[in-house]
Amino acid sequence: MLEKKEHLYEKTVLVGLITKNQDEEKLREYMDELEFLAYTAGATVEKRFTQKMAQPDSKTFVGKGKMEEIRDFVKENEIGTVIFDDELSPSQLKNLEREMEVKILDRTNLILDIFAQRAQTSYARTQVELAQYEYLLPRLTRMWTHLERQRGGIGMRGPGETEIETDRRIIRDRITLLKEKLKTIDKQMATQRNNRGKMVACGVGRLYQCGGNLR
Repeated sequence: MLEKKEHLYEKTVLVGLITKNQDEEKLREYMDELEFLAYTAGATVEKRFTQKMAQPDSKTFVGKGKMEEIRDFVKENEIGTVIFDDELSPSQLKNLEREMEVKILDRTNLILDIFAQRAQTSYARTQVELAQYEYLLPRLTRMWTHLERQRGGIGMRGPGETEIETDRRIIRDRITLLKEKLKTIDKQMATQRNNRGKMVACGVGRLYQCGGNLR
């Protein structure tokens, strides 16, 4: 499920807020970092959108006017993905997808996608897959299943590549299985460490015995 796939760079835009807890300079720093993460995941950033608000809008994160500005730019420039600097709530994600009709990602989803690309060991892949499913569960939506551009793209590696309307019960079952798998791998790793410890102890014992015979 976490296979690496060749894909073209996706056209994206970034969205961030200047708030009472985050000034313009800090936002610029975070947006620079977000652009680097987007590039790492396989995207080119066409534009950054920022807005000054006391706090994020509970429905659409940004204000209505700014959302319409982003939506118009996305349509006019054939942008496939909009990435938000902060984590979006399930309702914000749903509302934004409905309004913009493109993939909507937040910083957390983007980072998980990068982890999915780079996970090498079975343990790491299982950890990332578990984190992705736990992130996805409260955010299930049917919107993305209608967007052909989603296939193989950013935010769709790992469980994102499954049908988004997957029943919540199935995802919960998968989460349970992944947790059990991690426990099994933990036990296997502990056993391997114990065996290596015994081999070292045995080797030291034999060396000591040989040394005693030589004396």
